[in-house]
Amino acid sequence: MTAAVMPTYGRIDIAFERGEGAYMYDTKGGKYLDFATGLAVLCLGHSHPHLVAEIQKQAATLMHTSNLYNIPGQERLADRLVANSFADTVFFCNSGAEANECAIKLVRRFHHANGNPERYRVITFDDCFHGRTLATIAATGNEKVLDGFGPKVDGFDHVAVGDMDALKAAVGPATAAIMIEPIQAEGGVMVVADDVMRQIRQICDDNGLLLIVDEVQTGMGRTGRLLAHEWSGVKPDVATLGKGIGGGFPIGACMATADAAKGMVAGTHGSTYGGNPLAAAAGNAVLDVVLADGFIENVERMGDILRSRLEDLCQRNDAVIEDVRGRGLLLGIKCKFPNMDLVTAMRGKGVLVPPAGDNVLRMLPPLNIEEAHVDEAIAALEDVCRDLGQ
Repeated sequence: MTAAVMPTYGRIDIAFERGEGAYMYDTKGGKYLDFATGLAVLCLGHSHPHLVAEIQKQAATLMHTSNLYNIPGQERLADRLVANSFADTVFFCNSGAEANECAIKLVRRFHHANGNPERYRVITFDDCFHGRTLATIAATGNEKVLDGFGPKVDGFDHVAVGDMDALKAAVGPATAAIMIEPIQAEGGVMVVADDVMRQIRQICDDNGLLLIVDEVQTGMGRTGRLLAHEWSGVKPDVATLGKGIGGGFPIGACMATADAAKGMVAGTHGSTYGGNPLAAAAGNAVLDVVLADGFIENVERMGDILRSRLEDLCQRNDAVIEDVRGRGLLLGIKCKFPNMDLVTAMRGKGVLVPPAGDNVLRMLPPLNIEEAHVDEAIAALEDVCRDLGQ
């Protein structure tokens, strides 16, 4: 790799030149089943014909105008997100981290608009991940991502997921909001129980707090619902999107109720590229597919099939795999060997999978996979488990 690229990644020595459907092909002719999807980004797989056509059509007419002007495609994308969610209004940006930054600013402005500017702190949870900006690494609170970037941005308090006594004790006169991922994907694919989500909503209601749900990895149908918090029946005040919303094109979104967003008036926030015509075309193309009849229901069905096969495999290989966790097509395998050993071995079998915290192997396939793809991934994992078990 050239020294001209800043060495902030521990890259695998492989380069890809094209992708089609659920597969990627490297520069040496190797073929790989992609169960990583750029970390839950490529929700429609590679080179989806509708997504490609819509991006090409928009690129040939108008790529960018800036938010100084009306952007019809952005307005259509916002209308569709609002029509299919709890939200009344949407701010578009370029990534999930930026969406989370917007959410943090939004809750501070909410309390400022209500005459309570002292309420600025956000409670987050152990093992969370909210991004790589200065504020979102403080929200994450992990010493590994904070190291060398001090002083830490003030305004974040951390408790363990499910410890309701600790959560209630953490609420104080300066608390503005609680922020949680419905599934802590980077933290080890830890599903937050539906009842816990409902209790958190009640704590927010009892204390005048806003509830932010980070749907960057869990949104856009990944769990078998458009937004993962829908499983619990909880209605948040704010939700953030990234990754899958553009199907591979960079776009993020911060969604909110009208009341929560009351402080976000002209001049309070902005983004040069956010929701530009090209990004909006990508987002609308993804929604065309994801919102089509039966698509999300099929994600749930394929997730059930993949989970069932993984659980069966776990029983046969309990010396290698401890358990299976997750929802829909965001699944994790708790490993008894170092998870990177399994990541490397799976790549050797032609299947790409990413690691997660808690020594977990993630499975993040395209949302439009077929049962044959599941069979291929399971066969490779069976071989890897047998080899490691021996």
